[in-house]
Amino acid sequence: MIKSLRAARTLSGVVNLPGDKSISHRYAMLAAISEGTSVFSGFASSRDCHSTLDCLRALGVEVSVSGDTVAIQGRGLSGLKKSRQVLDAGNSGTTIRLLSGILAGHPFETAITGDSSLSGRPMGRIIRPLQQMGAVVESRDGGLPPLKIRGGQLKSVRYTLPVASAQVKSCVLLAGLYADATTAVEETIPTRSHTEIALREFGATVRISGNWIEVDPNPHLRGQTLRVPGDLSGAAFFLAGAALVPGSELLLPGVGLNPSRRTLLDYLVRSGLDLKVLNEREDAGEPRGDLRVRYSPDLLQSRMPPIQGNDTASMIDEIPVLAVLGAHTAGLEISDAGELRVKESDRISAIAANLRAMGAEVSEKPDGLTIQGGQTLQSADIVTRNDHRIGMAFAVAALVAKGETRIIDAECADVSFPGFWETLAGVAR
Repeated sequence: MIKSLRAARTLSGVVNLPGDKSISHRYAMLAAISEGTSVFSGFASSRDCHSTLDCLRALGVEVSVSGDTVAIQGRGLSGLKKSRQVLDAGNSGTTIRLLSGILAGHPFETAITGDSSLSGRPMGRIIRPLQQMGAVVESRDGGLPPLKIRGGQLKSVRYTLPVASAQVKSCVLLAGLYADATTAVEETIPTRSHTEIALREFGATVRISGNWIEVDPNPHLRGQTLRVPGDLSGAAFFLAGAALVPGSELLLPGVGLNPSRRTLLDYLVRSGLDLKVLNEREDAGEPRGDLRVRYSPDLLQSRMPPIQGNDTASMIDEIPVLAVLGAHTAGLEISDAGELRVKESDRISAIAANLRAMGAEVSEKPDGLTIQGGQTLQSADIVTRNDHRIGMAFAVAALVAKGETRIIDAECADVSFPGFWETLAGVAR
């Protein structure tokens, strides 16, 4: 599908976001290994999260979906059944990495793969700790999917993450539920904490001491009835759009405000965005609130603060749209973002190529970008590389570009934000 967009006069109205993708994955997996029925409202409708549900069904879990409500009948901690087919994680790195931790604790062999994009993403970072714990994990050369996992009783580990990765941390913590003693993960750069929060909510014992996160084995997990907050990563596109398009004002209700991801909001406010958090509250350990954002001419006058170190790790999914924003301000420097090279696409390369296609000056670094500011973007054909965040980021660029911009393979947005194009059209004037 090709989506054609022209500059918007303004953005106004209410943006109802899909459920948080990261939280939805974790709730579904923990529900599957809990006892009793779990019911989740606001569950993410993204293709990625439905890949997780399909994998759970193949493992013998009863799953029913009605709109954005998902009910899952848990099978208990060790109750998953051997699948008669290869599990298909689709485009979802979260599905393959987190589910591998659970499968490593089950005494049967499972094969799990994904689409062509996922099959090129490195899995050595989960293979190594799972092998240390006693699981047998095989892969293609280079640690690439498909993976073949033969699990069973695992040994506890104290594992220091070699790279900042919430997925790797979560894989090891979930495998730790099946270990012979307490398992601990050290992260020197904090990553999103949804797994730790969800584990506690379902009944696991989790302790945090400094950089170390510990989980006790053999918990009695119980089904839960929970509401998934709106996806902050999805909100980022509309926050950036309102920052750029004159006269804009948007309200985004019920957005997840987990402290480990709230860096995005703090960063945008530091950059000069007119952003307010209203009606802040907490539910099931996850903070949430309503975001009101207005056009911010002051933001466009100055260079954005550099994105580096801990900020990069906390905002890794939002960097594509922040790069677009940086092209319209007085510039932006992005560093320590080498992880973007091994996402759904090489996002550093994709950002640079598409900004250049729109007339921006960009220098590509091994771990980031230098974006010259004050750019007036021109229309272009945007090559998304079937990467949802690239497609949606450059939809924001199109809102202020001269002429008609065409987003190639625009359906890729469905991976994380089904209905994105309709939602954008509903607020663009």
